[in-house]
Amino acid sequence: MFFFLSKAIWLFVEPVNVCILLAALGTLLGIWRPRTGRRLAGIALAALAVMTFSPLGQLLVAPLEARFPPPAADMPAPYGIVVLGGAIDDQETRAHGQLDLQEGASRLTEAALLARRYPQAKLFYTGGSGDPVGGPSQEAAEARDFWIALGVAPERIAIETKSRNTDENARFSAAILHPAPDETWLLVTSAFHMPRSMGLFRKAGFHVTAYPVDYRSLGDFRDWLPWVFRLNELSLSDLAIHEWIGLFSYWASGKIDTLFPAP
Repeated sequence: MFFFLSKAIWLFVEPVNVCILLAALGTLLGIWRPRTGRRLAGIALAALAVMTFSPLGQLLVAPLEARFPPPAADMPAPYGIVVLGGAIDDQETRAHGQLDLQEGASRLTEAALLARRYPQAKLFYTGGSGDPVGGPSQEAAEARDFWIALGVAPERIAIETKSRNTDENARFSAAILHPAPDETWLLVTSAFHMPRSMGLFRKAGFHVTAYPVDYRSLGDFRDWLPWVFRLNELSLSDLAIHEWIGLFSYWASGKIDTLFPAP
């Protein structure tokens, strides 16, 4: 129920959708109330401009990405490595018969490097379909085949294919792996997504160490330079707002113990 409710609510609170609806409402209202209609449309356009041509996205994503720094290179070897889904476009992969990687591709590639660094560690991929009306996903199987092609031994790899969101990633992974208190697992996911993921995997009983990848910011003064603001700043603002709303909703519903999980 939480999964479907969260998808439905996000349709109406996603910033870009809100701006489009406001602009459309303002245009229609302008027929009867021109001044009010112009104000609504102006607010919508101003909000879109701020999200596109200001550092809003960087401002919102920076604390998310900085919350969990990467572990030290000489850290003790982990018992296993959990990789969250979202690195593969499953539909494109199946349609064209070749692996189609998304922005989160470094979740897959960095995990392969970690598997070489820690040859005794188990490698686990968790991810099903996040589409509420879509069919079953082959993403986890595709990730397993990719790792095997890179030389990871098949017996080291296990997958979970049913989870539809991060909460289910954590709970379904725990049901398969049965993590023990003395087992340290590396958690590999995008840096902006790490605080919520760490909160959920801790709640599910994992002793996890964050291994953030797929950064969307540089983490220094260059993020604030005017020429850094690009058209994809709009998608970054949208992504960061989605993550902050996700943190609040997971905390309010008791799925994570703190609003902003920390190391």
